[in-house]
Amino acid sequence: MNVISIEELVAGLPERRPLAGLDLGTKTIGVAVSDLGLSFATPRTTIARKKFTQDAEKLLNILMREDAGAVVIGMPVNMDGSEGPRAQSTRAFVRNMERLTALPFVFWDERLSSVAAERALLEMDTSRAKRAERIDAAAAAFILQGALDRLQALRAGSSPRR
Repeated sequence: MNVISIEELVAGLPERRPLAGLDLGTKTIGVAVSDLGLSFATPRTTIARKKFTQDAEKLLNILMREDAGAVVIGMPVNMDGSEGPRAQSTRAFVRNMERLTALPFVFWDERLSSVAAERALLEMDTSRAKRAERIDAAAAAFILQGALDRLQALRAGSSPRR
C-alpha cells in the first residue's frame, strides 16, 4: 500500500522533488505543489471531475509534469474526528490511484481548509467568480502547507501535533 504517515515521509523524502497537495471534492480536485525546499505550497490548478479514469489521467499528468515525489491528500474528517462518507470516498480514491502510480500518499486532516482558503481569497479581495474558480486549489495549498510545516518540525526534531 502506498499510504504512509507524515513521519514515514520524513524518512523517505525524495531529494529535490516537490510534494503535491490535493483537495478532493465531489465536483473538482484542487491541486497545489510545494517548492523544491519543501517550505511553501502554491495553488496550481483545479480538475473538473468526470469519471475516475479521466480524473486520474489528468492528475497523473500534472504530478508527472511537476515531478512530484509524494502526494498529500486532504482527509475530510468530521469536527469530532470521526470519518464519514466523504472520508471513505477519499480512501477509495487513493486505493484506485495506488494501482496507477507508485507515488506515496499521505492523508492530512483537512478540517476547515476550505474556510481558511475562502478567508485568504477574501482578504486578497478576490471576486466571487474568481473565488469559486480558485477555492479548491487554494484549499489544496492550505492542506499542503500544513503538512510542509509538520515536516519541517519533524526534521528539526520537535514534534508539535496537528
